[in-house]
Amino acid sequence: MSQITRWEPLREMATLTDRMNRLFDEVWGRPLRRGAEEEGAMIGAWAPAVDVLETKDGLQLTAELPGIDPKNVEVTVENGVLALRGERSFEKAAEGETYHRVERVYGTFERSFTLPTSVDPDKIKAQFKNGLLTLTIPKREEAKPKPIKIQVESK
Repeated sequence: MSQITRWEPLREMATLTDRMNRLFDEVWGRPLRRGAEEEGAMIGAWAPAVDVLETKDGLQLTAELPGIDPKNVEVTVENGVLALRGERSFEKAAEGETYHRVERVYGTFERSFTLPTSVDPDKIKAQFKNGLLTLTIPKREEAKPKPIKIQVESK
């Protein structure tokens, strides 16, 4: 007699995603330095997650950079392109300690974004707090919406 199993598509998608992530890590990841491979640490192309929010006054870009020293992050603007660069360094286990699992990716990252002409790149402000880098990019005054008063004629 055969057993009926319940199909759970979300679980299967999560399993597939995990397998694909491992495949990409194996293909593009590389050991950070001698000895890091034994620890299971891999580095490769990685990019922090970024949210971009538009408000009436400008754009707000928030990048997740947990475990990264703000001194190791660089923000530049050139020819209308905003670039974030940085590095997360691998910390080797101390004498007598052994990593049993290492899932975070280490190494350098770079993200770039084309800025719209409606923003003023000379007035960008950056703040780093609790592992989040928040960039505030104000709109140019002429690009901000302006209310227009409607005149009503009386009879």
